Amino acid sequence: MTETRLREELCYHAASLFDRGLTGGASGNISVRTEDGGLLVTPTGSSLGRLDPARLSKFDAEGRFLSGDRPTKEMPLHEAFYETRTKTGAVVHLHSSHSVAWSMMPDVEPDNLLPPLTPYAVMRLGKVKLLPFFVPGDPAMGDAVRGLAGRRSAVVLANHGPVVAAKDLEAAVYAMEELEETAKLALLLEGRQPRMLTQGQVQAVVRKFDVEWD
Repeated sequence: MTETRLREELCYHAASLFDRGLTGGASGNISVRTEDGGLLVTPTGSSLGRLDPARLSKFDAEGRFLSGDRPTKEMPLHEAFYETRTKTGAVVHLHSSHSVAWSMMPDVEPDNLLPPLTPYAVMRLGKVKLLPFFVPGDPAMGDAVRGLAGRRSAVVLANHGPVVAAKDLEAAVYAMEELEETAKLALLLEGRQPRMLTQGQVQAVVRKFDVEWD
């Protein structure tokens, strides 16, 4: 994919996420790996609904800022995923309401945040790690991701929002959507004792789709 096309794709998916209410105002940020190993990143203070492809922040393969508007302050998050999961082609971070709400619930499991409600969350996300609260832009967020040593493709920052890494932009967006929908289901079913997937059913999905599940 040419850089021009990649810029257009990033802005298209960003606008779709914004238009569907998955992140509002100037919240959320996206990065995508370019063919030469660099990055295109959404600028700081920008709305995902109104991005200009020509003004995306551009970095070279060594992480040097080259052009465009000033990048998101959450670069430490993005950089940590690219460093620890070398096949990462895109990272999406949103402030989606249901995921944030679920991160505040008192009895969630930090190492496996989402309950096993559907096979699709297992397939697209694996286990989702709940990370502690950090002040937005704190480099310690990146350190927390590095501390996972590449074992998670998706995390949720407590009281803040989810972050998903995937092989390409489309896969990252789809996984993010699945995370938000699963958190929504979890909240709808809270206290109702739903029939979740059994451990055996989860393992069957993990084996069939070669899911990272450690």
